[in-house]
Amino acid sequence: MDISQENIKNILVGDCAQNSVFFQAVQEVISSIAPLLNSDKKYNMFSVLERLIVPDRVIKFKVSWLDDGNNIRVNTGYRVQFNNTLGPYKGGLRFHPSVNEGIFKFLGFEQIFKNSLTGLPIGGAKGGSDFDPKGKTDFEIMKFCSAFMRELHKYIGPRIDVPAGDIGVGAREIGYLFGEYKKITSSYDGVLTGKPHVFGGSLMRPEATGYGVVYFTQAMLELEKKEGLAGKICTVSGAGKVALHAIEKLLQVGAIPVTCSDSRGMIYDSRGVDLPLLKELKLQNGASLERYLEFHPDAKYTPVCDYSEGEHAVWGIQCYAAFPCATQNELSEADAQNLIANGCVSVSEGANMPSTPEAINAFLNHNVCFAPAKAANAGGVVVSEFEMSQNASMQRWHFEKIDTKLKIIMEQICKRVALTAKDYGVEGNYVDGANIAGFKRIADAMIAEGV
Repeated sequence: MDISQENIKNILVGDCAQNSVFFQAVQEVISSIAPLLNSDKKYNMFSVLERLIVPDRVIKFKVSWLDDGNNIRVNTGYRVQFNNTLGPYKGGLRFHPSVNEGIFKFLGFEQIFKNSLTGLPIGGAKGGSDFDPKGKTDFEIMKFCSAFMRELHKYIGPRIDVPAGDIGVGAREIGYLFGEYKKITSSYDGVLTGKPHVFGGSLMRPEATGYGVVYFTQAMLELEKKEGLAGKICTVSGAGKVALHAIEKLLQVGAIPVTCSDSRGMIYDSRGVDLPLLKELKLQNGASLERYLEFHPDAKYTPVCDYSEGEHAVWGIQCYAAFPCATQNELSEADAQNLIANGCVSVSEGANMPSTPEAINAFLNHNVCFAPAKAANAGGVVVSEFEMSQNASMQRWHFEKIDTKLKIIMEQICKRVALTAKDYGVEGNYVDGANIAGFKRIADAMIAEGV
């Protein structure tokens, strides 16, 4: 299928600056799936790609709410329902001042492929608001969530669209959103995932993405005939849910995670990070990771201001496997070169698109095992679908059952991606394998549905 950059720009609606990351994501997919498009002309005949890169609908709405001083505040809400060919729209809600329509298009587009790779019956969507929970009281967050749901409820449902949490939206926010949905609809539906366990949330949802990325990495290293993680030094960026639970699972499998980071700096502890202490520090709102040194003076703290230009201190530490779990574009080409020079064997993305295109190319060119986010961090949406299943059947699954099922699905995703890459002549390239496998499942279903 021959789609030029100019044609794509014409198809992608909205402000060009806001759509830049979306355009980048589309370009990556088009580049990856070329072998599939060249081998089977039906995808061109049915214009699958042109149809796939346009969301089914983009919903944008005003959210008016009262702060604790009874001042009226106004934010913008979004829901990008991208594609529901494989099942109900599924994807997180993000509350952060940096978001815009283009960010949600990018995230929603990536979500289609991630959800497709799981093999589960879920489509792709994303949404949220430019509301910032930081610095707000619990009552202000509750009032915002109520106002947000008064608009969002018109567009969601257990068989229509099932949002989850994302940055700025945890169990507290999901609880407030669900409470308002029930008030409006008088219905106890499984319309949100990531709920508190006391009223329908699944066990292991907080751990799912971090655990999943480690399970995927173990499977990838085995397929690529590399040594496992036990006894190996690992570096992890971030200090949020994904990073902390990736560290937790790494410790459980016998690895030695030695780093974590936040927006202010990085901790390096050569003996392995003290996870209980990290969790305690995270419970102290606004606490700096530098406080880690009060308990472990032999560790090292590097503030962001001491980072070299274009580099991040985490990726300068010698390691066997790296896990970028903080934010998008956090791992630059210079960081990739540092990891390669230090003998890093494996890089697995726990965050959404944390590696720049230049960094990914460097890893692939140097035969580093690279696990892209749309495959490696699918654990969160996998357990979200488990929650949907539990809600639909009014059952509760125990932790061990969920953990076992998650591990099996992450291993299946890894094998599917690896086999697809081999089938299309790009063996060992998990980026192309993930894009081809994800696209093929959606595209075949779109063709079967007709136009």
